[in-house]
Amino acid sequence: MKIVLITLFLVALLSYTSNASSFTNDFCVANLGLSKTPSGYPCKSETIVTENDFAFSGFVAQRLKSPFNVGFKVATVNNLPGLNGLGISAARVDFGINGTVPMHIHPDATQLTIVVEGVITAGFITPTNAYVKTLKAGDVYVVPKGLLHFTINSGPRKALVYSAFSSDNPRLHILDKLLFGNNLETRTIKKTTLLDELQIKKLKAQFGGSG
Repeated sequence: MKIVLITLFLVALLSYTSNASSFTNDFCVANLGLSKTPSGYPCKSETIVTENDFAFSGFVAQRLKSPFNVGFKVATVNNLPGLNGLGISAARVDFGINGTVPMHIHPDATQLTIVVEGVITAGFITPTNAYVKTLKAGDVYVVPKGLLHFTINSGPRKALVYSAFSSDNPRLHILDKLLFGNNLETRTIKKTTLLDELQIKKLKAQFGGSG
């Protein structure tokens, strides 16, 4: 219960501090049947808004997936329409033994994470330094917007974390997928990363790339 209360408080605080000056209405529930605009989805008529627009029931234990042995679920404006325009969303990440969230960035969102179970090692990279910390249940860490970061299950058992983001639909760019999940030529990747050609081809096969 204590972890849940802490999570709710930090999520509310992050939402308020990032959006306190932007509220013009009580809410603007997303009309997902219309196209999204730069400022969010158009508002659904309040006459058809229900309590279900503000609730999401999908944060249950997730199936672990290869190759990183993690499972995750996100609550964004796309499945929780009440988040529209509020500048906040959430995620649950389940880690198997040695599970890893690989190097990735959220170009439009700061990330705040609370460790609920297990022991993890989390870190992010700047042009001048790497900040890496081992965390246990009850610990909180933050990753500034746009920085390359990762999370590893460094304990002997499964781990569970919840995260909040300062965007109602944060973008996700996974480094491995960017490098090896497209048709960028192997020789180009080799020259620009100094990776071995055989390893590049192996990774392309893993992430669906070609070339």
